Amino acid sequence: MPSIAEVKHAAERQAVSVMIDGLIKNLKNSDDRTKTYMSMISLAQKFFGKAFTPEKVEKVKAAIQDPDNRWMKFINKTIDEINPNFAKMTLLNLGYEAFLRGTKTIRENREKYNCNIPWLILFDPTSACNMHCVGCWSGTYGHKNNLTFEDMDKIVTEGKKLGVYLYLMTGGEPMVRKKDVLRLIEKHHDCYFAAFSNSTLIDEDLCKELVRLGNMTFFLSIEGTPDTNDARRGEGHYAAVMKAMDLLKKYGILFGTSICYTSKNIEAVTSDDFFHLLEEKGAKFGFYFHYMPVGQNAVPALMPTPEQRKYMIDRIRYIRSNKSDIQFYPMDFQNDGEYVGGCIAGGRNYFHINSSGDAEPCVFIHFSNANIHDKSVLEILQSPLFMEYHEGQPFNRNHLRPCPMLENPQLLRKMVKESGAHQTNEEAPESVEELCEKCDDYAQKWKPMAAEIWASETHKKPTYENYTKLHREHPELAAFEKPEEAAK
Repeated sequence: MPSIAEVKHAAERQAVSVMIDGLIKNLKNSDDRTKTYMSMISLAQKFFGKAFTPEKVEKVKAAIQDPDNRWMKFINKTIDEINPNFAKMTLLNLGYEAFLRGTKTIRENREKYNCNIPWLILFDPTSACNMHCVGCWSGTYGHKNNLTFEDMDKIVTEGKKLGVYLYLMTGGEPMVRKKDVLRLIEKHHDCYFAAFSNSTLIDEDLCKELVRLGNMTFFLSIEGTPDTNDARRGEGHYAAVMKAMDLLKKYGILFGTSICYTSKNIEAVTSDDFFHLLEEKGAKFGFYFHYMPVGQNAVPALMPTPEQRKYMIDRIRYIRSNKSDIQFYPMDFQNDGEYVGGCIAGGRNYFHINSSGDAEPCVFIHFSNANIHDKSVLEILQSPLFMEYHEGQPFNRNHLRPCPMLENPQLLRKMVKESGAHQTNEEAPESVEELCEKCDDYAQKWKPMAAEIWASETHKKPTYENYTKLHREHPELAAFEKPEEAAK
């Protein structure tokens, strides 16, 4: 029998669903969408409460009322192109369940359990992939492992109890398990899902199912021009991505990109021509990931130089500024640390479960104390390595150096040793020392440039403060230097 809380949630979800139906109808049929947007602001205020401050409200309202605001133009263009059912489920599951209701529940559970509770969970349905990209870390897992449907169902079911309503999938290639993935997202129709995909298995039938269900999208892997892309991902891959984008746009499915930037492709994946191509193909947003030298197949030479990384920071922030007219929103996983308070791994905002069930603090950190086959999601978040993250974050006051592996490798060494975590790379075992040795030189070279950039900027948000165990026990660590001293 449903609990009172479950009945209340169901009634509230139904009320929000009806409200969203009306909002979408008004947005689709109106030349002036201002009134509808204002209604959505009122809804957000109801759920966020004090967190949605008067200053933030006024800033959003000013943007809505400005006919020349570039991001309102972007939103309106997206509304014109997206399928109505897909739009509804995105607003209902990603908006209401994950952003509004889920966030409140997560915050409450962080206090209740005194550990990190993530906003999203990333998991691998399979380690199998139909491609072999140069330097790919996921290839190190091998091709023999799969999470069963019951495993994936357990992750989502237990995650929802903690307030998690957003689930991302990687691999391997998630759509190798297309049948089970579709079954999963249909069962958990109140959640939102996204898959990092190489595009090759996206077809008409899949698009039709996604339109019907409305609660799953894609981040498509692409790396610049046909030459720069196929040089790493294999001949014909670029054409496959173009075909997948055309299909997703045709069916009105919201989608984005996943772009690994390296020393070899950084200009190609940030050029005006590339951004305009993404616009034309219908991609609305994208994640940029710094190349990480993870696994025995890693190619350290692909790591960007300090100068290239500085270029990346400047370029992505320019594209997001009012100086640019490009209708695409890029997010930089490594360089946007200030906006999320540094490292988000270890369950602070997300964690990763690989295809063997091992719970890893980050998709790039292949070490674990717990497995989903014999631990609950909550027990995973309370495991020794995850608690090291909880007590040590942020790992640097300079959020241009957020990662305990890439920019602060001495910290990952200590956390793995002190937690007793084991490595989870089944194909080519790699110790924490072997991994961190590939980052030591990079960390030292990036350190002075990161300090210079950080000191030159005005930081509107206060830096995230949670220095506990690592700070107390290891005050000598360079990771906790003040930014202005880091260049000395």
